[in-house]
Amino acid sequence: MSEPTTDTTDQTSAARVAAALGALTLRATRAGLHGRLTSGVEGVDATTYPVLSGLDRVGPATATRLAEAIGMDRTVTTRYATRLQEAGLIARGPDPSDARATRLALTADGERTVRELRGAMESFLAEEMATWPPGEAGTFALRLEKLTEALASPDAGRTT
Repeated sequence: MSEPTTDTTDQTSAARVAAALGALTLRATRAGLHGRLTSGVEGVDATTYPVLSGLDRVGPATATRLAEAIGMDRTVTTRYATRLQEAGLIARGPDPSDARATRLALTADGERTVRELRGAMESFLAEEMATWPPGEAGTFALRLEKLTEALASPDAGRTT
């Protein structure tokens, strides 16, 4: 039996990566991860985590802009933002660019909570990768960053 060609191996690897990305982006997978991260965190749960985390990533924003950025319906985003506001993690204020709109922003407690949650994520990943062969985690991180950049800019590097 002959060794598979590089093209076949690359195709197989691409299929495996595509399947893993598909599983990673499933709502159930994200909810499981968010549930693990937010367990025992006051005011945040698996459903509100994307709003809190997304607001940290995009900065102060209207519910419409935040919903677009995190891939959630605006009415759901608004409902979850209300829960986070009640917990003291998000504040609402006027949007300086549109007097009719309300802008969401993290409070100091919200910023602290995001830092804690991101630290928990890093610890979880570090534990998972601790069993990998030396250097593999660094290589994976580099490749994942490159893949993420390519996915975010689908036309980058392509010629037509």
